Formats: sequence, C-alpha cells, structure tokens
Amino acid sequence: MYILGIESSCDDTSAAVITDGGLLLSNVIASQKVHEEFGGVVPELASRAHQQNIVPVVDTALRRAGIERNQISAIAFTRGPGLMGSLLVGTSFAKGLSLGLRVPLVDVNHLHGHVLSHFVKRQPDDRVPEFPFLCLLISGGNSQLILVKSYNDMEVLGATIDDAAGEAFDKCAKVMGLPYPGGPHIDRLAKEGNPKAFKFARPQIPGLNYSFSGLKTSFLYTLRDALKSDPDFINKNKADLAASLQSTIIDILLAKLKKAVEQTGVRTVAIGGGVSANSGVRQAVADFCAARGLEAFIPERAFTTDNAAMVAMAGYFKYLDKDFCHYSEVPFARVSV
Repeated sequence: MYILGIESSCDDTSAAVITDGGLLLSNVIASQKVHEEFGGVVPELASRAHQQNIVPVVDTALRRAGIERNQISAIAFTRGPGLMGSLLVGTSFAKGLSLGLRVPLVDVNHLHGHVLSHFVKRQPDDRVPEFPFLCLLISGGNSQLILVKSYNDMEVLGATIDDAAGEAFDKCAKVMGLPYPGGPHIDRLAKEGNPKAFKFARPQIPGLNYSFSGLKTSFLYTLRDALKSDPDFINKNKADLAASLQSTIIDILLAKLKKAVEQTGVRTVAIGGGVSANSGVRQAVADFCAARGLEAFIPERAFTTDNAAMVAMAGYFKYLDKDFCHYSEVPFARVSV
C-alpha cells in the first residue's frame, strides 16, 4: 500500500509517501521565501507559488520513495482549513491525479493531520500513542486541547476564544522588529534572557478555553510605555522580553493542560502544530509529564510545521475504512477539529 499525501493549506507545498503501518518513505517540503519582505503570508502570492511547486514536489516525493505513479494506492490531500487559494491548488491537483491514475481520493482535515502526525513512523518499531490521549494542538491559527479517542473520534475540550498562541508569538515579535516568522526568533532570544524580567497579562478564562489577545495587548503597552522614556528599550531588552513572553505563553498553555489531565484521567499527552517546535514548549511539556508520570509524545520538528507526511497518515487511516472523497467536494477555509 502506498498513500501519496499532498499539503497546500498555507505557504508550504509538500508531498509525502507512506506505506503499510504508517512507515514514511518520503516527505518533501518547498517553502516560500517571498512572504518574508511583507511580514506575513500574502494569499495571492502563496497560491501562485503552489502552482509552480506542486508538480516538482510530488515528482520528487515519488522518486525518493522509490515508486512509480502506477503504484499509488490512494491520494490524500488537505481539504481545509487554510487559505482558500492555496487549498484550491492542492485540491485540484489531487483530483486530477486521482482521475488520471484511477485511484481513490481521500480528503484530510489539516488539524486531524497534526494530531495524527504522531503515528508517522521512521522505523517499523517506532513508538506511537495509545488511545485515548490528550493532544495540545498549538499553531499560528489554532490552540486546542483535544481528547483523541481514536483516529476518527476526537473531542475538543477547549480552544482559544480569540487569538492563537502562534499568533501571539509572531505578532509580539513583529512589534519588537524581528523578522517574519517571529516565533523562531523569540525562541532563539529566549534562551539568552530572563523569563521573570517582565510580567504580562494572563487572561483568566473559565474552563479549558484559551485567550491570547490580552497578552498581546499587555506586551504592546509594556513596550509603548517603556519607549517613552528610553527609545532604545527594545534593543536593550530583546532577550528578556522574548524570554518573559515565551514563559507567559507556556504557563497559560500548561495551566489548562493540567486541568484537562485532571478532568479526563488520561495518562498520555501529545503536542502538535507549529508552536510545538518551540524548544521552551517542548521542554515544559516533557517536564510536566515526567513530574506526573505521564507518557509524553513530542513530535519531530519536521512534523510540527505543515507537512504532507501527516496528511498521508490521516489519509492512510481513512483509506483502510474506505472513507473516500467524492470529486464534487470543495475546499473549506475554516472549521474546527
């Protein structure tokens, strides 16, 4: 069995091939540098770059996997959520290739892919989570606590009511004058700073929901007030600001994760999404689980950002159930897990 996965939800064009048991044969990603000068992803430019990248990326993924097109068992593609223009490129290509090769088409929820990325294997005996488990899904557009009962049965226990953790990282980094994407720069600077140097607002949201808009506002006001008396305040305190911001976001995330563990009694915790690449988040979750005797699943950094390996994995499970996609289905920009 060979499942070809195609991912084009934002600004990364990716294709991957997995075989029986979720064993990864190839995972190719083409990133788009064009957005850096604009300080964020420009949807029109992203969709045009996908059109240029998708054929060579898929071709490279098949060659690295060592298979021919006629060996593909099914084609899995990201149907949403994401940027509509970008999704249309991947969806249209997947449909065309499926029709041409006469193989089944499988649509994948991008968020399901992040959750199920933990089942992608480099080696046949790689460890994977046992159901049920808790997944903290944290990215630029989503912050969710998910109870994963099976690959097709997931319950959102809590989600952000406004901004996501990844957006807080990037927007605060932009205010500091750091390049886009700002998250990795915050991570790098935080290693050199004092996480207790500054205090920022920590919204008190009931239940297991998150909020990061108040934190962004608090960060902005701190900089605004300090710059009045010292125009060079940011340059003098970059590392401490980054460390304090990162520490605050981690504390907010872990406070709700602790509640979710207590409420569900689940003994396995996983993280996923772009923010799970942050070294502070990874260490904090590992320490949290170790202190409580929980089993932790921290993904490879290659599987934290948008990638087709996770799409192929989610498609693999749906293929086993013969849960195929009709050609009349269209992409969607917004949806929950």
